[in-house]
Amino acid sequence: MMKYSLGALVAAGVLAGGFATSASAADLGGNCCADLEERIAELEATTARKGNRKVSLTVSGWVGQQVTWWDDGGESNVYVTDLGTTLASHVMFTGQAQIMPGWTAGYVLHLEAMGSDSLTTSQGVPDGPSVLTGTNNGVGTLQSFWFLKSDQLGKISVGKQSQASDNTAILVDGSGSLVPANWVSFDVNSFFIRNSDTGALTGLQWGPAGGCVWGDCNGAPTNSVRYDSPTFAGFSVSASWGEDDFWDVAARYAGEWNSVKVSVAAAYSQTNSTANNSPNIIQPFDSGYFQIGAYAEHVPTGLFIYGAYGHLNFSDSSTASNNTWYLKGGIRQRWNPLGHTVLYGEYERAESNQIVGGGGAISSGGSFDGQFIGNSEVKMWGLGAVQEIDAAAMSLWIKYRHLSVDAVDVDFGRLPTDDFNEVTAGALINF
Repeated sequence: MMKYSLGALVAAGVLAGGFATSASAADLGGNCCADLEERIAELEATTARKGNRKVSLTVSGWVGQQVTWWDDGGESNVYVTDLGTTLASHVMFTGQAQIMPGWTAGYVLHLEAMGSDSLTTSQGVPDGPSVLTGTNNGVGTLQSFWFLKSDQLGKISVGKQSQASDNTAILVDGSGSLVPANWVSFDVNSFFIRNSDTGALTGLQWGPAGGCVWGDCNGAPTNSVRYDSPTFAGFSVSASWGEDDFWDVAARYAGEWNSVKVSVAAAYSQTNSTANNSPNIIQPFDSGYFQIGAYAEHVPTGLFIYGAYGHLNFSDSSTASNNTWYLKGGIRQRWNPLGHTVLYGEYERAESNQIVGGGGAISSGGSFDGQFIGNSEVKMWGLGAVQEIDAAAMSLWIKYRHLSVDAVDVDFGRLPTDDFNEVTAGALINF
């Protein structure tokens, strides 16, 4: 409050000085001070400030957009989209106050702004509605929770937040290419696979064909209670519980040996709701999901490798199971004064068993089956480059991805499919 009052006082003094050139020192005893105080109050009323002096306030976030050219084998187009729910443009308000030495309390309010969700765009939907709000140009609450933290005992959080296992395998990627290159089907999730024999779109989409948005079976915040331990010698653990009924555990490690940075994380999550009313919008009910990710980088050369594996299983063994493998390697070096440049190649295989697609998934001689029930496997490989601009806290990237799918229906056999290609250029700037 002191700095805002001081700024207002200076501004008011300048304004008052402009009108005081013809006044004498004796004139200051009239209504001058009352007018000055009124002007200060007016300026303070229009100044953004935190609500009290006890709790800090930090505003952070990023804005990210991308332009994607795609070709599904029968149609091509260019879309401008956000980066997808949980990665899209957002603002985060974080507050913290010290209760006593070693103890703090705080809060997080995380809002996401969406113009076109890449997760919901498709051949017929160039501007995809937000997964959070269901509309375009909407603002939704991604996280909202309070926490208590002890330097010795750890941190407990309550509210809508990322669970302990949320994106565990992804977040160890320290290459600088995490946003444009990860194992989630952000860019193609809702695009329909095209039948290569008839040229018609099937009812099977690229995301579900790999099962569970590929590797992201638990990737959305939910209402939960979460615990995070302090870090001991590079190790930390987390656990959370959510409504009706969801629970998970996670373990992480980060360290450096002989100029090699290493980070590893693994997690297991379980949903037990047999009524399919679990608040976890991605992981199916009555299922368990295991994920693990590891990253290693040789700091002097910048050579890095990252890999992740995920497995989804259901309590009912006759229901679907999913497996996802992802591998990325490349180099991260500072070749110019702007910042680090990252060159990478990636490969992914995502498979789903006993999946169900929409109407018209199978087409043979013009006849359509009402749905797809069987096994499918999506394979993806890609190349990309990222340029970091340190002075602007910014990253720019361009990437190419090629997708193919092998889908076999239990009744109609193999589905003839076209491949999918995309070239995407985008940028993200932090604040």
